[in-house]
Amino acid sequence: MKSNESQVSSHLNQSSSEHQNSLAYFFAQGICELRYEDLPLKAIEWAKMGILDTVGVTLAGSHEACATLIAKALSLHPQISGERVGAQASVWGHNIRCSDLDAALINGTAAHALDFDDCNNTMGGHPSAPILPALFALAECTPCDAKDLITAYIAGFEVETKLAMTVNFYHYTKGWHPTATLGVFGAAAACSKLLGLGVEQTATALALAASSAAGLKANFGTMTKPMHVGRSAKEGLMSAKLAQMGYTANAQSVFEHQQGFFEVFNGTPHYDRQKALDHWGKPWDIVEPGIAIKQYPCCGSTHPAIDAAIQIKLDHAYEIHQIKGVRVWIHARRLTHTNRPEPNSELDAKFSLQYVVLRALMEGRVGIQHFEQEHYRDPRILALLPHVEAQAYDDQMFDPSNHFAAKVELTLLDGTVFESQVLQPHGRTSANPLSAFQLREKFELCAQRVLTDEGVRRAYQWIEQLEHQVDAGQLGQIFWNHLK
Repeated sequence: MKSNESQVSSHLNQSSSEHQNSLAYFFAQGICELRYEDLPLKAIEWAKMGILDTVGVTLAGSHEACATLIAKALSLHPQISGERVGAQASVWGHNIRCSDLDAALINGTAAHALDFDDCNNTMGGHPSAPILPALFALAECTPCDAKDLITAYIAGFEVETKLAMTVNFYHYTKGWHPTATLGVFGAAAACSKLLGLGVEQTATALALAASSAAGLKANFGTMTKPMHVGRSAKEGLMSAKLAQMGYTANAQSVFEHQQGFFEVFNGTPHYDRQKALDHWGKPWDIVEPGIAIKQYPCCGSTHPAIDAAIQIKLDHAYEIHQIKGVRVWIHARRLTHTNRPEPNSELDAKFSLQYVVLRALMEGRVGIQHFEQEHYRDPRILALLPHVEAQAYDDQMFDPSNHFAAKVELTLLDGTVFESQVLQPHGRTSANPLSAFQLREKFELCAQRVLTDEGVRRAYQWIEQLEHQVDAGQLGQIFWNHLK
């Protein structure tokens, strides 16, 4: 078995002089060389956790309007037959089958609908949601075993995160939505791997994906944000399929061209291509810093403050009517899109630091139900929102290199002050993971929204034994057979 270091060395040594300055070919070579047998056990373990979590949140989000309206716009309708027919993929949570491209679009949107999907510190976004809906849709239409799917997932994860390393956090701060602008490359890479494309075709798929990279943070808090992810899944899959058919694109310099990805999205000097070359597989990003599994179905930038607020609720006794005011400090980069003192919809509430902190201080938890049925209009919340002050922390409060810390200070009417701070939310990196029990509990909570108890059990067991599954497309059939 090759070590990661020898794989990277082989990768660089085998790059032809013709393509030595092309990042697309560099990634393509690494993708094509990757084998399941060469992957470290930790990478496979984390891949299974990422798959379990993404499947769960996709099921939970499958009936959200942002996903169902797309199915309606595509004129997709429920079907009677439960059998897989030809090259059709499942729309999870519904008795609908369609093309793999349409399924990737709808399921990808559902995966991000609740903002409950996993994150990654390198990416500055959500790594799995753009990739896995495309892979599972493809797997239903192009038979493969689950080991191939796992390998493809890890390849896509590595491409999008190492690309992120070259452009972040300027890219994120500038206003791009990295989950979409970078996720499309992850989807293209993963689907190329699952289709068994060679280096030339894979590089072409990445070049095609570059022209589909899109997503503005200005649309956060609306249905468009999760649709960013669905479109990334679909466009990544489309890029791989077109490359397989002989479609052409500028694989030689799509990243490096004066009007290519780096210059258009970031511009000189706000990117460093060498970082991707130096860090491919050293370590695999899915292992370190790893996958951040969300505990709360809202913007990850609010999670440190939620953790701190919940700790206050656990440590102290007080009633809501006793609260005079609240002060919250998070990183300036994260405050920009979460400072929303007057949320005007359920989706907007997911990005309101003020709302989620108050909810945590009131109930000691933040759950899916808190973003449904206009819970954000709770009179108790509305009365307190003007008394929540959100601001960026300075270098004296937290290490400036830490952008995931938070502090919450609660003041009661009698002058009593309670405070709590966290350096990083629980589950944010592989060094601070959620427990196996917490992962399963979250999956079951999500899946039971659309599946029967038997369906939840079967789906969990299937994923638990994922590396032994000979038909990676079987999961869609399990869902079909066990819808509520």
